[in-house]
Amino acid sequence: MHHPDAPLQLDAERPLPRHIAIIMDGNGRWARQRGLPRHAGHREGVKAVRSAVEQCRLLGVEVLTLFAFSSENWKRPQQEVGLLMELFMSALRKEVRRLRRNGIRLRVIGERSAFGPRLQQQMVEAERATAAAEGMILQVAANYGGRWDIVQAARQLAVALAAGELRAEQLDEARLGAALSFADLPNPDLLIRTGGEQRISNFMLWQAAYSELYFTSILWPDFDQAALLAAVVDFQQRQRRFGLTGEQVVSASSLSDGGGGQ
Repeated sequence: MHHPDAPLQLDAERPLPRHIAIIMDGNGRWARQRGLPRHAGHREGVKAVRSAVEQCRLLGVEVLTLFAFSSENWKRPQQEVGLLMELFMSALRKEVRRLRRNGIRLRVIGERSAFGPRLQQQMVEAERATAAAEGMILQVAANYGGRWDIVQAARQLAVALAAGELRAEQLDEARLGAALSFADLPNPDLLIRTGGEQRISNFMLWQAAYSELYFTSILWPDFDQAALLAAVVDFQQRQRRFGLTGEQVVSASSLSDGGGGQ
């Protein structure tokens, strides 16, 4: 167990997460604690996004997915939703040059049709501007929901079935998984939620089936690089079983390391 006074150390012998997903929670509470309007917390949260992107790039993480705006967020007061959309647009404009300079490719996942045409166009332009980047992929989940993702995949497969391009008996996990958002990327190894709540709030229901979950009471605007490093150190100390027993995992590991009497 990590001693609170000791500096955080990554274990060079253990793998880092290839894909980190973060539910960025606590902007509103951060603002309320300071007597500020909620949108001030969202603005401060953009700085934490910049910090997380930078830290993940330095660690060599391949994919960082940020839950920016869920399909349930539309139920918030109309003024807050409007301010969030404005902030989203200005952040996209400001960050694209920085992302491109650092070799980071931007992708937006979610149901875009609910957004205004100007914001949709900005999303397309931001993705196009960073498309040639060969470093880390930054995915922003906007108007995204895990159930929506599964339904849109099922709809694609239903169309293929109706057209006779697919038979019912050919439907399996692999085919459904291939129709989901970001099917070309590894599933998240580590799912972090800030802000103290301990639930995944309809985020990546399929893809996070075997993710390691990490909950912290730190509010998102205060989630700095040290806090992210602490989550990764915690991840490295876990044994990922994927439904196997601990003994099976150890045995498989020793075989892959050239052990097992070979």
